[in-house]
Amino acid sequence: MDGNGRWAQRRGLPRTEGHTAGEENLAAIVRASVARGVDYLTVFGFSTENWVRPRREVRHILGLHRKLFGRVSELNDLNVRVQWIGRPFDDPAARTPTYVQRAIQKAISDTAQNTGMTLTVAFDYGSRTEIAHAARRVVGQHKTPNVAVMSRAMYIPDMPHVDVLVRTSGETRISNFLLWQAAGSPSYFTNNPWPEFSEDDLDAAIALAHKFRSR
Repeated sequence: MDGNGRWAQRRGLPRTEGHTAGEENLAAIVRASVARGVDYLTVFGFSTENWVRPRREVRHILGLHRKLFGRVSELNDLNVRVQWIGRPFDDPAARTPTYVQRAIQKAISDTAQNTGMTLTVAFDYGSRTEIAHAARRVVGQHKTPNVAVMSRAMYIPDMPHVDVLVRTSGETRISNFLLWQAAGSPSYFTNNPWPEFSEDDLDAAIALAHKFRSR
């Protein structure tokens, strides 16, 4: 969900206002995804690299994530189940604050019975970190690494393969996001920053996924 800060700066606003707008647009895209029958939506909320951002900006983003995970009533109304993917809280390198951990755990618990779309939020997440974590688990279990064994050692072993990877704000590169799960998947690029990511963008991304699958 790239481009929040640049969206704000172009309007003469603090970068934090862009993150607020991005969080609101995420809620709208979740509703639109549910309406279209999307089964899984995974969003890159905060990466392992984002901790180096200015402290004020990081604090603001953390507060927005607590708010996001606190939208339980709306998520239940939509029959959406929440998941989280990121460095395990007991990992020595993990940096997720306790109050965000509690919000994550509560959202997962309070939406566990929902049977509709699964919304997975990647927080304190980096794909290379996940792959390295999986490799350590496999080696620690004295198993021979292969694709099947490594897949079972990922943070969420039953996460389905990515149908389409979306990148916003004119960035035409793949970030450190679900590299294992998205291998071979098509990518949808849009010039719209995340606060302006529209239902038309969503429809175009879904269409690309269908087109790729029908080959």
